[in-house]
Amino acid sequence: MQRKTKKVLAAAVASITASTGVVIALSTGSATAADTAVAAADGTTRIIVGYKTSANAALSDVAAAQDASGRTTNKGKLLRRLSTGAALVDVGSADRASVESIVRSYRDDPAVAYVEPDLIVHAQAEPNDTEYAKQWDLYEATAGMNVPGAWTQSTGTGVTVAVIDTGYVAHSDLAAQVVPGYDFISDPNNAVDGNGRDADASDPGDGSMSSPCFLQPGRNSSWHGTHVAGTIAAQTNNGKGIAGIAYNAKIQPIRVLGKCGGSTSDIADAITWASGGTVSGVPANPTPAKVLNLSLGGQSSCLSTYQNAINGAVQRGSTVVIAAGNSNVDVSGFTPANCDNVVAVASSSRQGNRAFYSNFGAKIDVAAPGGEVRKESDPAGSITTPENGIWSTLNAGDQGPTAENYEPYMGTSMAAPHVAGVAALMVAKKSTLTPAEVESLLKANTRPLPGTCTGGCGSGLVDTAKTVNAVSGGGSTALSVVNPGNKTATVGTAIAPVQLSASGGTAPYTWSATGLPAGLSVNASTGAISGTPTTAGTSTVTATATDAAGKTGSTSFTWTVTTTPTGCPAQTNGTDVAIPDAGAAVTSTINVTCSGNASATSKVEVHIKHTWRGDLVIDLVAPDGTAYRLKSNSSSDSADNVDATYTVNLSGEARSGAWKLRVRDVEYFDRGTIDSWTLTL
Repeated sequence: MQRKTKKVLAAAVASITASTGVVIALSTGSATAADTAVAAADGTTRIIVGYKTSANAALSDVAAAQDASGRTTNKGKLLRRLSTGAALVDVGSADRASVESIVRSYRDDPAVAYVEPDLIVHAQAEPNDTEYAKQWDLYEATAGMNVPGAWTQSTGTGVTVAVIDTGYVAHSDLAAQVVPGYDFISDPNNAVDGNGRDADASDPGDGSMSSPCFLQPGRNSSWHGTHVAGTIAAQTNNGKGIAGIAYNAKIQPIRVLGKCGGSTSDIADAITWASGGTVSGVPANPTPAKVLNLSLGGQSSCLSTYQNAINGAVQRGSTVVIAAGNSNVDVSGFTPANCDNVVAVASSSRQGNRAFYSNFGAKIDVAAPGGEVRKESDPAGSITTPENGIWSTLNAGDQGPTAENYEPYMGTSMAAPHVAGVAALMVAKKSTLTPAEVESLLKANTRPLPGTCTGGCGSGLVDTAKTVNAVSGGGSTALSVVNPGNKTATVGTAIAPVQLSASGGTAPYTWSATGLPAGLSVNASTGAISGTPTTAGTSTVTATATDAAGKTGSTSFTWTVTTTPTGCPAQTNGTDVAIPDAGAAVTSTINVTCSGNASATSKVEVHIKHTWRGDLVIDLVAPDGTAYRLKSNSSSDSADNVDATYTVNLSGEARSGAWKLRVRDVEYFDRGTIDSWTLTL
């Protein structure tokens, strides 16, 4: 019954949107090597409604919820507001005529700018199980990307690349490069990890022995995001594994693909968050990415939901790199690679031809190695030419994670991270590059594919050394070490590793440090400081990097080790602060002078007078600017006032400084006042 309903939605949306000029191809077939897109018909009864900015439902979740319920007799409902401002609506179970009527009513409403299916997309790669140890894609003269020639100019230091994919499974060749990400999969059934959105971007596996995903058969886990991440930034010169293109860049894993793929609504929010934008209910991203890699897609025109999220990311300074797709069709019908303001990447083979599966067309920007682990005439899923694949980090687990390993994949999923890695090298050399400049330089410095490309492969094959060399105004020859800031620790408690970084000079760097507290040490090859302090006191630490040419750079900071955290009395601010109706956020400040770090069970007691507390979003903002979400808005919470105590893990924050309670009313018609709040660190 459920499967039948989803097909009805597909037909209804497709038939209606055709008359508005939006072509939505909704496949009901299972994924193959030539077609890995599975559209909204097979994954959801949800639609995305974009209201015009003047519409009441664009400003109020209550109005949008009432609008959704009023259009259907079977209680359609508002699921949530996307980061782009659009509304995610579940139309519920209905026959084709009813669904068609619901969608048409939205389309004909003058308050609605667009209505789209919540398209389900999938990773753009074909996994296999064969060893492969040669990275022809980096260095071979025929169709490699000339990567080693760029490493004397840039290694990606200081740049974070977001891998919006299946998440990350632990791998020793990547561990030092990974910074915290987020799990944006909102459907617990698809997430596999037992819950919806959370701060754990670990990949539990996207496989299943049964057939849980509508018409798709059961399959093994792909560990797709980890393979993509390895191409971008696997550790290099560490005596094992593979070399990453931007091996001193950081990887931020962002999970959007589960066992049944990923939804447009989740992916759009992930794009927003990765680039430093705000997503309701999700803590602020402490390390926004300058480069975003999306090795995923589905068959459709560019959805407005994707385009709005991409535009926001680009405006915030993030370059968005997207796989063109593996359907051997024109990319104009494959989203989000067909959207504007992205770098769309086609896949090339070891012989320099367009890979047999790769999409093509006028909207392709560049080509990069994606490999071919089989010939086009070989059965789908077979591995007959593993030496021609793309080798990267992986895991041997069929369902859940087991032992780490390395394996060759093929796909535009593998081509895109090659370009994302090059973009990281470029931005590391010149941090002021705009996304438009990155795209322009990539396209202007390609070389012709040595083979053939029917249908169009953009400007050609990316040449890494030529492109990075063309980036001017960055990458001083002087070696500069980034100051990590003053540090605190506690005797007997292991520290969170402190990663030193440098720019300029000639990589690789060798690291040393003087003045480290007893029990701590620095890894000479990676620059990571770790250990457990054994003695209390304050010392001045000088960290030094020595490059391959013998040049040195250094920086100094203090490190204070205490025996136990000193007590810090609770402090209260009882000054009233008016909260404007649907206005800007207001703050109330408490200045703390205690030493040491805050507790993992810090308390925030909040008292706010308000006639509809569901309108309020409440954050605690630490002295360093990190925001901790205490309360999200809820259109269904109509009770008066907020009188609550929140427990927050602030162990990574120094106590001393100005702490702020930040409150914003996000809906119209009700006002309130911050009455008082108490902070116990």
